[in-house]
Amino acid sequence: MKNIVPVVLCGGVGTRLWPLSRKSYPKQFVPLLEEKSLFQACAERMVSDANVSFSDPLILTHSDFRFIVVEQLQAIGINPGAVLIEPEGRNTAPAVLAAALHVAATDPEAILLIAPSDHVLPDSEAFRAAVARGVQAVEERGDLVTFGITPDRPETGYGYLQLAAVPDGSGAAAALLGFVEKPDTAAAQAMLQDGGYLWNSGIFLFSAKDIIAAFDRYAPDLVGPVRASVANAASDLGFLRLDPGAWEEVTDISIDYAVMERAENLSAVPFSGGWSDLGSWSAVHEQSAPDADGMACSGPVTAIDCRNSLLRSESADQELVGLGLEDLIVIAMSDAVLVADKTRAQDVKLAVRALKAKGSAQAEFLPIDYRPWGHFETLVLADRFQVKRIVVKPGAALSLQSHHHRAEHWIVVEGTARVTINDEVKLLAENQSIYVPLGAMHRMENPGKMDMVLIEVQTGSYLGEDDIIRYEDVYARGQGAKG
Repeated sequence: MKNIVPVVLCGGVGTRLWPLSRKSYPKQFVPLLEEKSLFQACAERMVSDANVSFSDPLILTHSDFRFIVVEQLQAIGINPGAVLIEPEGRNTAPAVLAAALHVAATDPEAILLIAPSDHVLPDSEAFRAAVARGVQAVEERGDLVTFGITPDRPETGYGYLQLAAVPDGSGAAAALLGFVEKPDTAAAQAMLQDGGYLWNSGIFLFSAKDIIAAFDRYAPDLVGPVRASVANAASDLGFLRLDPGAWEEVTDISIDYAVMERAENLSAVPFSGGWSDLGSWSAVHEQSAPDADGMACSGPVTAIDCRNSLLRSESADQELVGLGLEDLIVIAMSDAVLVADKTRAQDVKLAVRALKAKGSAQAEFLPIDYRPWGHFETLVLADRFQVKRIVVKPGAALSLQSHHHRAEHWIVVEGTARVTINDEVKLLAENQSIYVPLGAMHRMENPGKMDMVLIEVQTGSYLGEDDIIRYEDVYARGQGAKG
């Protein structure tokens, strides 16, 4: 049984699920429907069973997410394969081509399964069985295979796949005539009645050499710069950073437009095991097991005489109360609240656009900022002082750094901190504190076996995260807010 290389795409920002999903920590890394994140659930779907054999996953992501990817995979016992860092998001076509070129360098016959990291497929066993059926079309005919979802309603939010014939029920790969853009209601109803159309899932299966040949034929302008970016990629703490200079020449285009809608050797595997791209809060509502009144609630929520609504409180200290609500989406976070009519769920991205236009930090950043060593949360922010709660994971260390514009006071409230200030190193236990003068080189580390929690009070003329000069860093982040 030939191993399949899962290629997981997880560089998107998921603006339609704002305020929970933001640029700083998008929806694929959030536990939206269960304790595990969508990314973790995606990786767990692609583990070997009797039907199909998988290698370690190859990940395409953004630099800011590289440590999150590894941490989340390790938390579920999956070893990450190569992690390719895209200098900038350029849609799915360049990412897929980069993955194919990377794999083909050692095994051009390898079969790649391209999977977005933010989809929901509840029946993993059925999905792996569908993949096994797709492998047959790849190996016997050299097809480029896509997976189509059997529609159960006239959905206007998805693109469609047009098959050469109505599926025979066997689940075998069927010839694909073409792609259909998101239809209006009448067209969607007609396609549902026809029976020869499937929803386009955006999941693909093909050999590395076949998809590279397809790019050579249908999108040759992409091949040169992507090939150069892969060839000149630099290793960085086990990650592989694609060359940014060559990547600047790469066109922003999806694999559908670049290759799939133009190729001739296409087939589609019908899949009826349940699927959602969680592309809106209304989709999250559908996947959240609404009760008899159509209510789906999460977190500390009290719903009184409400119907057909999604109510979520993402803060344990914030009680959300709905009274007489109907057909609404209400998402409450500590720094932002969304209230929307369910029919406008696809328009949440307009709210993000409006917030960005007015310079609101809530447009892109969560109140909690995740770093490879742990995370911090701003509790109070004023003109000349800021109070943070900092959590450092066991064995982790912040960079050795200094600041031009601020001094800091640290108070340990849980665990033990090893603190460096210039040439002095000392241990601080709970309830002990220390002062870090402006300009001093300093670092905090957690030498213990439990999280270390520290309250930091900053004072100064400028409190931005970019006021950091790094001298040493175990995570090799370079300079800048995150590096």
